[in-house]
Amino acid sequence: MALVGKLEVTIKINRLPTEVTTDKNGWKEFQVDFGKRGARVSLRPRMWNRLEQAANTHPHWIAVITGQMGDDVQKGIFKLLEPNLQVFEYTPKAPSAEAKPEDTNAPDGKAAAPAAAPENTGEKQAASPPGD
Repeated sequence: MALVGKLEVTIKINRLPTEVTTDKNGWKEFQVDFGKRGARVSLRPRMWNRLEQAANTHPHWIAVITGQMGDDVQKGIFKLLEPNLQVFEYTPKAPSAEAKPEDTNAPDGKAAAPAAAPENTGEKQAASPPGD
């Protein structure tokens, strides 16, 4: 007997869809393409309002839409069943400015040896024994 499982799909978007249709109950329907496949998503008006609010108030946001994979609507396009929406605001990472070492190359093009740090700087150093 085969093991019974549940297939859930997670769709991430960061722009408001432009080609949106509205049905008689106010549900907004749009299509998301994934390359060779696609999904048709229908959102309740309250969920759609959260998407619009994120697009209008946050410069950087991402929406995560999860649901179950339904029947094919067209060839290669399935209907997303029972969609759930979460919207997150994020701050983009600043380009990493690596600390560049201060000219560690010797004039001949070879890397110079780093200066040795004194060990145990907090302790007094013993005097060297007198030479013969």
